[in-house]
Amino acid sequence: MSQFQGAWGGEPDVFADAEEQRVLFATLDSFRQYCRVAHHNTTHRRRQEFYSLLSDEWRLLAAPPINFLLTLEQVDDAIDANADIAVHILKTALESFGLKNESPNHTPDWHGCATSADLDKARSTLRQFYRDWSAEGASERQASYGPVLHDFAVAFATAPDRADIKILVPGAGLGRLVFELCLHGYRVEGNEVSYHQLLASSWVLNETVRAEQYHLFPFAFDFSNTISRAHQLKRVSIPDLHPATTLAHTLEATPNSTSDRMNMVAADFSELYSSPNRKELFDAVATVFFLDTASNVIQYIRAVHNCLKPGGIWANHGPLLWHWADSTPAKDDDSNNHHHSHKREVQRPISSQGRVELSVEEVLMLIGKMGFQVESQEIRQEGCGYIQNPESMMQHLYQTSHWVARKM
Repeated sequence: MSQFQGAWGGEPDVFADAEEQRVLFATLDSFRQYCRVAHHNTTHRRRQEFYSLLSDEWRLLAAPPINFLLTLEQVDDAIDANADIAVHILKTALESFGLKNESPNHTPDWHGCATSADLDKARSTLRQFYRDWSAEGASERQASYGPVLHDFAVAFATAPDRADIKILVPGAGLGRLVFELCLHGYRVEGNEVSYHQLLASSWVLNETVRAEQYHLFPFAFDFSNTISRAHQLKRVSIPDLHPATTLAHTLEATPNSTSDRMNMVAADFSELYSSPNRKELFDAVATVFFLDTASNVIQYIRAVHNCLKPGGIWANHGPLLWHWADSTPAKDDDSNNHHHSHKREVQRPISSQGRVELSVEEVLMLIGKMGFQVESQEIRQEGCGYIQNPESMMQHLYQTSHWVARKM
């Protein structure tokens, strides 16, 4: 894949590669269709089922105090608010890729190409803004990112200038950990393979103009395990802070001068960072809720070892929900009928053959055999959620593996 350089900007040339173009177009189309599909699958079908009840039954539910039809109207309003974010992500992406000037009388070839899996990814990407870019998601961010931020604060406590410390964040998602590390003074490179995540992160970091600019209803689709409709229809505002202004103030610089402190690379992690041109570039690597996206974790370990400088630090935090355990990466699902997981969009590298799922103990033994010294390790018992509705009747929390290793 091409690279999103600078402060999460750039225009990757994907059109020379047919498969890259297909994936990009499917992503664009999934954001385009978000509103229509969400209304159809969430409220339209429920209205049909509602009116299939006996007349005295649906009248009972439609009347106060339950007002079920009013609930569906409120969910429709929530979908519209979420769709406004999807529209802005799409608009920014079309401009970035030079697709904005297509004739209104011509239907672009990419319209209608999104699969149900693509549409699910668009929905889960919007939901992820709750975790990474709302004030209400701060506790999840602290639980997930806090241990690694502390690891680096300790490891580089005596560094004369943190701007000389270069950190890599694979699986950067919507960019919040990259952003937080940059706020702490480091130079940071994020890596992400998902176009859904890339386009959404580029939008929130580059295109928003103020804090709390947009309203998001992250749990609007959750009709199960709901105590109160107020919980289902909870509204949050994103972003919780304005990224460019916050960086400029923190770094005492103008927004334009932050581009050399934070950048994003769109590529398969194991392929790019195992290459000679990425050899010994980074002082540290942070893998947070990422290690288990590997079909073959040996390839990830090799990539980390290749791109770390001698003596460099690898900080890891997350569960081991191996994404390839069922042969294909699991589809994101926003319904409370299933356990919320952190399974993300991943693509098996062309060079990858086979798969293996290891225990934490085995992972630690393996990295010890592949050129690292494990300096600390723990299983954190307090529980860490992933886009978890704190008011849901179902609470799915991970006991996470947290360790620090040094390249020998």
